[in-house]
Amino acid sequence: MPELPEVETIRRQLEPVLVGRRIERMQVFDELFSRPHSPADLERAVSGRSIEAFRRRGKYMLLDLEGGVTLVLHLRMTGNLQLAPAVPEPRFLRALIRLDGDETLTWTDARRFGHGEVVPTAELDEWFAGRLGVEPLSEEFTPELLLELAAGRTTPLKSFLLAQDRVAGIGNIYADEALWRAKLHPLSPAGSLKPEHAAALRDGIVGALEAGLDNGGASIDDYLDARGMRGSMQDEFLVHRREGEECLRCDGIIQRIVVSGRSTYYCAGCQVRLRKRPRRRRKKVKA
Repeated sequence: MPELPEVETIRRQLEPVLVGRRIERMQVFDELFSRPHSPADLERAVSGRSIEAFRRRGKYMLLDLEGGVTLVLHLRMTGNLQLAPAVPEPRFLRALIRLDGDETLTWTDARRFGHGEVVPTAELDEWFAGRLGVEPLSEEFTPELLLELAAGRTTPLKSFLLAQDRVAGIGNIYADEALWRAKLHPLSPAGSLKPEHAAALRDGIVGALEAGLDNGGASIDDYLDARGMRGSMQDEFLVHRREGEECLRCDGIIQRIVVSGRSTYYCAGCQVRLRKRPRRRRKKVKA
């Protein structure tokens, strides 16, 4: 599934091309793309509007359109959004947006999990409330906040990082990479973090995501950028998908386990497994 670096790569490539352009017509060929609304409803809501901004929130892409509405897009597992010079007929075409001029945005999706929906721009904060947490590349994302979000939670750190309602945009790849950078075992209880661990994890998350951005994302499955090119982050993995290989930091061997149904890679030699922090016992009050 494309994660924050992949989605942000696409946004950065398309923003200068799309902002100020007019959507002449949107066509939806797969009713699953617009669920629970009909394709015709989505087409009418978007067609004829100019694009005022192209933003990202977590793994979502946001096309702000004139008239105070936003087209919210999510690639899910196998979605791809690409710019084509003419109307193409690629495999797995689910939707396309015809722009003024001679260019078209195409949406392809082999597994049909991707989704598009129109939301009033003024209601986006409410729409995302409960779905998405803090942006990890924002100034708001501090070790102190991370410690607060993890406090009292017994869920493994890997599962905690995958929960979008806490920290938005991190998926399986960058959770593994961040935990390796922070020298923290993926099965450590989230609530076991101490301030020094939270600082290391915050830096590990930011470092992993920035590496992903620098390399144009990771193309290990279906991901292609807006130009149809593969990213190169898969060639720079420090731990993800390196089962059986020697750790790049110590003499340990990278191991694979399953956490929350996801393949998880770590080094048992240098990633410390924290213990659950015991509850403080209340002192007995003498009568």
